Amino acid sequence: MPSPHPPVLVAPDSFKGTLRAARVASCIGAGLERAGLTPPDLCPVADGGEGTLEVLLTALGGETAGAPATDPLGRPIAAAGFALIEDGGTAIVEVAEASGLQRVDEGERDAFAASSRGTGELIVAAAAAGAAVVLVAAGGSATTDGGAGAINAIEEAGGLQGTALVVLADVRTPFELAPARFGPQKGADAKTIKLLERRLQQQGALLPKDPRGVPMTGAAGGLAGGLWARYGAKLEPGAAFILKALDFDTRMRAARAVIVGEGRLDPTTLEGKIAGEIATRARQAGVPCHAIVGTNAIDRFSARILDLQVIQEAGTPAALADAGERLGLMLDAHEA
Repeated sequence: MPSPHPPVLVAPDSFKGTLRAARVASCIGAGLERAGLTPPDLCPVADGGEGTLEVLLTALGGETAGAPATDPLGRPIAAAGFALIEDGGTAIVEVAEASGLQRVDEGERDAFAASSRGTGELIVAAAAAGAAVVLVAAGGSATTDGGAGAINAIEEAGGLQGTALVVLADVRTPFELAPARFGPQKGADAKTIKLLERRLQQQGALLPKDPRGVPMTGAAGGLAGGLWARYGAKLEPGAAFILKALDFDTRMRAARAVIVGEGRLDPTTLEGKIAGEIATRARQAGVPCHAIVGTNAIDRFSARILDLQVIQEAGTPAALADAGERLGLMLDAHEA
């Protein structure tokens, strides 16, 4: 017999490279129902990085579109995707779609040569499709070019023609610190990081507005800063923007508990990642928050700050369902 309690709100991010947020949520939800709980409120989330387009498209409705673009190394992509929502008035472009790290095999990564041009081409296509506003989800890039490639593509197409840009950033890093912070994961060694830092310093000084020192301008290897400086793009913390679009706070207050999830729970979770944002909101609202993650690498102090009640590791669909069931049984036993 189903539990009479309010539903659990299941709000995981994607497990990067392995499981989409919607898949994680459905697996955990199946486990909760297996434990006899009320069907959960499934709320897959993103923070401006991988999966943002899918999360917003699912929540708000709309359609997908595609356009030719180039990958970080200049190779053609026949039909890179973007989304149109709000009757086509707003578009969503993920930087990761054309300029993402997943477009470049590990052995061919070149942090200095990698260009954001493909993202600019998608922004141009979205504007040509009639979008008055383009949301640029700035996570997961292979590039550290300060947005130079994207700006060149936009200018070659005649500019934005009145289309406004909003960059959803998943980090608060300023423009000039992007190479040291994110360069290694893009294939940059110490020497290349120094070259990238020098290049961004030069670019920052030449742009119409100086992005150096401005929070969030380092997102997507400085692409956020380039678009902010050249086109007046609005910079938004991706987590807060997406949670508002999902009406998250209302759903959280109606829940008996919240479950967050991400591929790796570690100290960076407190630095703008959506799992940390959700845990903070749950703590402030007095709603118990639990985590089911691929890898738990957080220290006790950080876990205490987030006030996570239970942290479980689970990296496969079956393991996620089992973890959801265990948590469901615990919740019922606690409130019986």
